[in-house]
Amino acid sequence: MAVTIKSPREIACMREAGRLLAEVHEELAGIIRPGISTKDIDRECEKLIRERGCTPNFLHYQGYPASVCVSVNEEVVHGIPRDSHIIKEGDIVSLDTGLIYKGYHSDAARTHAVGQISADVQRLMDVTKQSFFEGIKMARAGNRLFDISNAIDAYVSSFGYGIVRALVGHGIGTKLHEDPQIPNFAQRRRGIKLRPGMTLAVEPMINMGTAEVEWLSDDWTVISRDHSYSAHYENTILITDGEPEILTLTSARS
Repeated sequence: MAVTIKSPREIACMREAGRLLAEVHEELAGIIRPGISTKDIDRECEKLIRERGCTPNFLHYQGYPASVCVSVNEEVVHGIPRDSHIIKEGDIVSLDTGLIYKGYHSDAARTHAVGQISADVQRLMDVTKQSFFEGIKMARAGNRLFDISNAIDAYVSSFGYGIVRALVGHGIGTKLHEDPQIPNFAQRRRGIKLRPGMTLAVEPMINMGTAEVEWLSDDWTVISRDHSYSAHYENTILITDGEPEILTLTSARS
């Protein structure tokens, strides 16, 4: 396993890539409403990324046809935007996207409520988001990689939700997906030691029901097997000599 340690110059590029992506997510949050299509969201996402002088890193990645994954309700991740898929009141919409700035990648995901949703679905979203923050409490130099995984699992499991096991977080840098893989579920071993300069994409994907998932016929869209709602929350982080730095998050903790 070759985990890259970023130089000060590379960290500066990663910070800017993260800052710009945080702006994109903030603007996308403002357009989600009943009546908009998932393809409308994709078009706006690509425009926002290119306006910042960056490249959408999801577009054409391993054949993916869009700049943002738009996953609705039981769709866990990698939902392909379509003009025919119209967002409606009561949906939850997960947006997973990233960009390339001066050769360096950022990656982040958010789940949004469309209008009024049930208290149960709101709790799923809240727990998924908080599980990220529980996980990165362990993202400190000297700790082990799977300490992050174990902390996420311990928090989510207390609510009885299904933690998706088929998809995990990852390292990130000059490539969108680098070593190491970062599961969101407990591991028997503690994994590699965390070191300053590592950049990681930590991304809990949590289902209201079963942890089991399946792929649709488009070979991209992943759904919960029992069609229960799913939420996704992700940020790119930097391991430092102290607290982890969240590169894709504004001070508003969006």
